[in-house]
Amino acid sequence: MATAQQSYTISAKDAVDIAFKNVMDLKNARLDYNITAAKNKEITGMAYPQVSASIQGNHYLTLPLIQFPDATEVSIYDILKKEGVKDGSGNPITADGQFNVRNFSFFSPWNINAGATVQQLLFEPQVFVGLQARKALLESGTLQIKVAEDKVKEAVYKSYYAVLIAEKQLWYITESKKRLQKLAHDIEEMFKNGFVEKLDIDKTTVSLNNTTAVENQLRNGIVIGYAMLKMNLGLSQSDTLFLKDSLTALQVKDGMLDESFSYEDRNEVKLLNKAKQLQGFDIKRYKLSYFPTVSAFYGFQETGQRSSAAQSSNSKPWFWYNTNQIGLSINIPIFDGFQKKYKIQQSKFALQKVENTLEQTKLGIDLERTIAKNNLANAILNMDIQEDNMQLAERVYNTEKKKYEAGLGSSFTILQSDTDLQQAQSNYFKALYDAIIARVSYLKAMGKL
Repeated sequence: MATAQQSYTISAKDAVDIAFKNVMDLKNARLDYNITAAKNKEITGMAYPQVSASIQGNHYLTLPLIQFPDATEVSIYDILKKEGVKDGSGNPITADGQFNVRNFSFFSPWNINAGATVQQLLFEPQVFVGLQARKALLESGTLQIKVAEDKVKEAVYKSYYAVLIAEKQLWYITESKKRLQKLAHDIEEMFKNGFVEKLDIDKTTVSLNNTTAVENQLRNGIVIGYAMLKMNLGLSQSDTLFLKDSLTALQVKDGMLDESFSYEDRNEVKLLNKAKQLQGFDIKRYKLSYFPTVSAFYGFQETGQRSSAAQSSNSKPWFWYNTNQIGLSINIPIFDGFQKKYKIQQSKFALQKVENTLEQTKLGIDLERTIAKNNLANAILNMDIQEDNMQLAERVYNTEKKKYEAGLGSSFTILQSDTDLQQAQSNYFKALYDAIIARVSYLKAMGKL
């Protein structure tokens, strides 16, 4: 769906807040948390009473039959024997053991059954452990979001300051271009009056062209930088951004003396510790599966039958009756081929893997902190040196400019001093960028970003 173009005037903190709302990876992380919360409620629901109801109606087109011996024949032979009746040969009349059978059905043509069942789980290992692990699962989901936020925050800060520094550098380049344009104009006038050579005009034009080329490169870099920043913020490329922060060497150095650190400051470590806890619940789940599963139940059923014979005899056409039952169900595991035993082993091995990953992560964090600390120290040292060089080059340029305006200097000298000033400014802004990137990396390594 297309969205209207929007304009944002943002600080670095504003940029992070916008990214937290828009970046798809964070949205997916929050959806994963919601999925975990829903699963928790699903497990909780298993501990509640389970109620079900059913209703069924049927009509037998052909009634099911069973066979019974004809009771009337048996009764006749019993009477003849009792009365002493004999056949023509004077022998008692008895049955020969062969009786006719009659087909009989216990079913009525029309039947209706309706019932309800309530079942309450009293103890089931997986549900029991799942209820205990609910809080840990939600905390794990929260930490996964925080780990994702740390990555987004780092990317946003780096892209934000890259554009901010490039814009500041562009301002200095634009000022240099204005100076060279004025110098070119002055030399053109002096050439018209015969005070300088054509060579002075050519040298000035070369410097002006080089400065223009650098300006164009910076502008193109800024456009790309803004595009990257919008991407990191989850914004459309059609949106407009204005950066309102400023950046100085003092801001880069702020808070660098605080070197307090705990592994728990890093969300990755917190997440792995929570994974250890959850793996412990998994082991407990399999151990408890040796215990019986216990549940209580209650059932009620109402049954109705209707037959044409009852209807023709003017009696009530439907015969109704109900049944009630209550009971306790206990499922006792006896032997499962050692499946539970090996599941416990698998979970213990998985726990060892998490512990190994945690130790490896701590070693990686130690290395990251060492590298980040040294990089930051070197970056700040280089930034201070380049700042001094830029101020020195500016003083040299101002001195040469005054000498040139007083007629005591040459165009070559002032052009060279302007080139040196531009180079010093470029070196300073590169050092400033390296320093702020090193600061962001250091704060991330210390868990304080």
